Amino acid sequence: MTDTTSTETAVRTGLFIGGEPRQTDETLTIVDPAKPGVIVGEAASASKQDVADAIAAADAAFPAWSALSATERATLMAEAIAGIADERDTDAAVLSQENGKIRFEGFIDALVFEIRWNLALMLADEVDTGKTLPVVPGIPVTTEVSYQPLGVVTVIVPFNWPIAILAAALPHALLAGNTAIVKPPPSAPLATTRIVQRVAEKLPPGVLNVVTGRDENMAELIQSPDVAKVCFTGSVNGGKRIMEMAAKTLTRVTLELGGNDAAVFLEDAVIDDVHLDRLFAAIYDSTGQICMNAKRVYVHRSRMDELVAGLEARLNRVVLGYGLDEGTTMGPLHQPAQKAFVEDIIQEAKDAGADVREYGTLPGGDLAGGNFLRPALVVDPDPSLRVVTQEQFGPVIPILPFDTEEEAVAAANDTWSGLCGSVWTADVEAAQRVGSQLVCGYVWVNDHGATRLDLRAPFGGMKQSGIGREQGIEGIRAFQDTRSIATIDPEALAAMAH
Repeated sequence: MTDTTSTETAVRTGLFIGGEPRQTDETLTIVDPAKPGVIVGEAASASKQDVADAIAAADAAFPAWSALSATERATLMAEAIAGIADERDTDAAVLSQENGKIRFEGFIDALVFEIRWNLALMLADEVDTGKTLPVVPGIPVTTEVSYQPLGVVTVIVPFNWPIAILAAALPHALLAGNTAIVKPPPSAPLATTRIVQRVAEKLPPGVLNVVTGRDENMAELIQSPDVAKVCFTGSVNGGKRIMEMAAKTLTRVTLELGGNDAAVFLEDAVIDDVHLDRLFAAIYDSTGQICMNAKRVYVHRSRMDELVAGLEARLNRVVLGYGLDEGTTMGPLHQPAQKAFVEDIIQEAKDAGADVREYGTLPGGDLAGGNFLRPALVVDPDPSLRVVTQEQFGPVIPILPFDTEEEAVAAANDTWSGLCGSVWTADVEAAQRVGSQLVCGYVWVNDHGATRLDLRAPFGGMKQSGIGREQGIEGIRAFQDTRSIATIDPEALAAMAH
């Protein structure tokens, strides 16, 4: 693996299968979303046979790995993660170039991988802990309920926060006793592959594998009878495709999909610099390309102008530019298609007569033609516009007024999604009352966003935002099954006979 801290050095990554690196004749060319035509590096493009080999390697490693106790696996996993920070600056730079995000976010992306990994290891003592159901009147058995790993697990991650998102599932799957194959995003695989390979090299061969390549060669990672589970993070449509493919072999799935998160500001909300900074980050971090970002803001009509003014003050300070350049606060969107989609929904709002306000200056020079978009607010739009009803996944958000708490809750829940939400209020009771009515898997109070996620807590969506949970002991149990062993008690059986 090649180190790089600038665009001057191309990165080349291979596959890692059964404890061995592997190169391929075909490669994926990874381009810089900020600089049209600039190549960041190349990633190996796996053939169907490479994929089959990865599945076979993980399957072969499973018996020995699963036979270890959770504490033994935790010891090996702790050794494998040791020193992961040594190349973090380089990992961050590579991710910034292939993804478009600013360097600081790339650094945090890689840092969260280590944090989540170590938090998972802290649960080792709970992994193998089952329970005993004693003999009770009418049930003449003692039943031991234990947990067992599933087998080979495929973990598929998206482009936006690939390294951090990977660690919401991978260490939990491994600690539970499964072996794994990681599929990084084809448009931004380099930094993720670098990190996974460094960890995999320190684990027993086949326990952790990484395969990059074109989606048309990857089907068996999902529908092979030797794959026990697929953990996918991505779009709703992507999740539907994964579920349809997995159905062919009844492969289990965990799906962490998109969101249309509502932030609800009640009449007594504190709208000061601290809270506005939190809200701004929750909307515009990663140029709006985070599933759990705030996507709709509902604010009491009496506080509307105050909140809009606070966001405007911050938007006026945005510096659009290259992710590795000092002073840049917002990079480009990752894909030209996503830029076109966000431009389209903004134009639709303008055509409908909405109050659309755009900020910042598009960069020129060698960045002209990059996937840059000026961040925007859409103030008091018609709720039927796509900027309200669809996940923007870009630097634009609607601000909508409400008059009653009941109206706000109804509007927040009137959506296809159920990933996250937030309620902003100075009243603790109001926070609990409103928060408990939001139909979503995770609710913040006076805060919102990925940087504020409790990495110990189960995370996942309701409605079309997903199936299953990641993180915490719940995230480990998602990669296990239960086995019940019942032993008949002769005395209790005899008592029943009489």
